[in-house]
Amino acid sequence: MLATFQQFGRPGFPIFRSDDDGRTWNPQGNVPNLGDGSGVWLQPFLYELPRAFAGLPKGAVLCAGNSLGDFSSTSIELYASIDRGVTWQFLSTIAQGGAPVPENGYTPVWEPFLLLHRDRLICYYSDQRDPKYGQKLAHQTSRDLRHWGPVVNDSVGTDYSQRPGMTTVAQVRDDLWIMTYEAGGNSGDNFYAVHYKMARDPESFGPAAEHVLHDQNGYIPSAAPVVSWSPSGGPAGTIIVTANSDQDFFINRALGDPDKWTRLSSAMPGGYSRFTIPLTCRDSRSRSGLVFVVTGPYYGDQGPIQAGVVEI
Repeated sequence: MLATFQQFGRPGFPIFRSDDDGRTWNPQGNVPNLGDGSGVWLQPFLYELPRAFAGLPKGAVLCAGNSLGDFSSTSIELYASIDRGVTWQFLSTIAQGGAPVPENGYTPVWEPFLLLHRDRLICYYSDQRDPKYGQKLAHQTSRDLRHWGPVVNDSVGTDYSQRPGMTTVAQVRDDLWIMTYEAGGNSGDNFYAVHYKMARDPESFGPAAEHVLHDQNGYIPSAAPVVSWSPSGGPAGTIIVTANSDQDFFINRALGDPDKWTRLSSAMPGGYSRFTIPLTCRDSRSRSGLVFVVTGPYYGDQGPIQAGVVEI
């Protein structure tokens, strides 16, 4: 396993490696390589290629992150490693924006998320550059990891003031995908409520219907949602969503039916952009339904990076 997080005090993102299912971790590298970067970097996302693509072998690791430089701009940069995260090669700049000010009227880009689909790598991100919207969700695609296609909208607010942000995506069936995000601003439910869309193509979330995630009691989690899917839990598997507002997880075993979300209590601490990785069974003796979790502290808090396993 490899893990990373944003840090302050030196450029880029530290890469840590675990060879014992997340029990212990050791430094593996840094993105960019130490000495190659400068300034402040935010919002890293690691992605292992499931197959050979664009001249890189299966198992190569990509890292997208937001370089703030001297705080006059934002730049989503893409790096690759073919030695399990020890060394990194710069590939391309995906999107560039203005100063890192998360307020309407400014023009930064934020929060990359990577997904390989068919013959293209998709990079989803939050985009404040469109004068029609305070912030929107968009993506661009690449066939060679060097050149990127046009900006495609995935979610926009119903008025300028709204700020959908923090896209994550998971496949829940061969022909069905889920995208989660926070609906920043007054979106008619609560501030930064978790929203989601379901689509038959991960490049076509734009026209898909928008849903507010609520549990059986009508409670709506908020901020920094992350989604994953596990084949465990029933014939449709289990969608797992975490948000900054709650230590509990929110799960759905009915392919995203808006009325089928339930809470799952957990001893794993809550946190900002808490990531979940469903674990596959290695042999017949392994327990199914296990999910690896890695998290930092809640937004605005000081605290360690923690990892653990929950059962769904």
